[in-house]
Amino acid sequence: MPIRQLPAHLVNQIAAGEVVERPASVVKELVENSLDAGARAVFVDLQAGGCKLIRVRDDGGGIAADEITLALARHATSKISSLEDLDAIASLGFRGEALPSIASVARLALCSRAAGADGAWQIEAHDGALGEPVPSAHPTGTTVEVRDLFYNTPGRRRFLKSERTEYQHVDKWLRRLALARPDVAFTVTHNGRTVLALPAAADRDGQRERLAAVCGESFASQALFMEHESDGLAVRGWLSLPTFNRSQADLQYWYVNGRSIADRTLSHAVRHAYRDVMFHGRHPAYVLYLSIDPASVDANAHPAKHEVRFRDGRRVHRVVAQAVERAIAEARPGAEAASPVAATAHRHGPFRQARMSLAAPQAAVREALDLYRSAGAAQLAVADAPREEQTPPLGFAIAQLAGIYILAENAEGLVVVDMHAAHERIVYEKLKAAFDDGSLVRQPLLVPVSIEVSPFEATLAEDADGTFEQLGLVIGRSGPGTIVVRELPALLKHSDVEALVRDVLSDLAESGSSDRISARGDQLLATMACHHSMRAHRTLTVPEMNALLRDMESTERSGQCNHGRPTWTRISLVELDRLFLRGK
Repeated sequence: MPIRQLPAHLVNQIAAGEVVERPASVVKELVENSLDAGARAVFVDLQAGGCKLIRVRDDGGGIAADEITLALARHATSKISSLEDLDAIASLGFRGEALPSIASVARLALCSRAAGADGAWQIEAHDGALGEPVPSAHPTGTTVEVRDLFYNTPGRRRFLKSERTEYQHVDKWLRRLALARPDVAFTVTHNGRTVLALPAAADRDGQRERLAAVCGESFASQALFMEHESDGLAVRGWLSLPTFNRSQADLQYWYVNGRSIADRTLSHAVRHAYRDVMFHGRHPAYVLYLSIDPASVDANAHPAKHEVRFRDGRRVHRVVAQAVERAIAEARPGAEAASPVAATAHRHGPFRQARMSLAAPQAAVREALDLYRSAGAAQLAVADAPREEQTPPLGFAIAQLAGIYILAENAEGLVVVDMHAAHERIVYEKLKAAFDDGSLVRQPLLVPVSIEVSPFEATLAEDADGTFEQLGLVIGRSGPGTIVVRELPALLKHSDVEALVRDVLSDLAESGSSDRISARGDQLLATMACHHSMRAHRTLTVPEMNALLRDMESTERSGQCNHGRPTWTRISLVELDRLFLRGK
């Protein structure tokens, strides 16, 4: 066939293949346009999951009358004008492909009134052909109606799923966008029924309510808010307690400069931060926002803008991992957070690990102590009455139950501690601190280990010998495809050296860094901590129990053991009253 210029309408339909996958794609593009226009409220009406009708209305800045036709022209945009703008994208949309692409595969009507304009104008597009703008009635802002998606491309329409499935995809994106902009109100109707009504959030409490409405109350009640700024990056958002985890990575949201994206660097950084406090195979939940210089991130790395590319991915990974790890470490008794077992252990309301006051009534404690002594309860190690002037977050020990749990009273009620899990975390953190303070001790090998690798891997190892040395490995190259290991960390002297080095090379080839050594060392330290912590059914004295409680309050990540299990929970007096129907 001879080379020919494609018709404009066919070009738009080809572009629609990248931009418009299903109704959810249309909703995403239109709502992002509304947010870019400065909308404070967005209304979305759907019929048949968006296959029959998608109507997005906003109260943003609107479109001027002399630009309304241009808005439906290909590669026409108000968001960039030069290569410098493209290198520092600050808006959600910028390529000017969405509206003409949608208009090429659906019946589209656009009505808009610019701020300060005397009236509104409307334009329609059918099968890619534009009509003439006509006057219309509309408040300041824009409404876009998209009807009969893929009516003129039946091959693509056949790939649409059921109404319910398509609506679920739309709902997923709307919730992502609602989390991106909690300051914007969202109202969604489907087949005439309101399915989502989210008021704008003006403060932290409102943001938490938005979080609960989108991600569920169980997540919001066990989420920590974090803020961190370092090295030109700012990270903030909500992290689940390690004990609130999921079997899949389905409750993880990342936003980079307000854009919802999926990125392996960011996901790995969070996973790395949770490595010490979560079961293997389980996934944390989070909603996190990264603010970065737009010139340091490429937002044009994916046709549908689902991914970004960082100019310095290692710096981003380091800052994010440190920020999340610090936030998790600070979630210990006395900090404001929900109880690890809140969502599963109590149906009447969540137990909470909340910030605790210092004053506590002691009359009931003294009565209980007298009762224990008079009853001669041999299985209970009973504490002396705590001082009234100061009550620590975990309170004072009252008894030991079944040789497994420590019962304590604090200002809020009853505290129950799993003594083995708590002591395991304390020992583990002390072991890690001792090894970190003493730096990495290397042990020379009597017989160096030769490893056959590919020439590429040998060159990679030779170029990264400084990185290997930081990890505690001293290596050299002895041939085109051979590397020799001469020293390794003393902690890993019984490890499979060859497998360890191959894993490190794999990490370096993929991401330019590796945490295999520290991860393997942490595994060994965790095993040592488990073996050296107090066992169940060991009777503790009252001073020992109180010493354990004080250690928990000063130890990072003490809310979970090394395997991700909760170490303590609290039952408030209000919850106890409810259980025993007091006041009914």
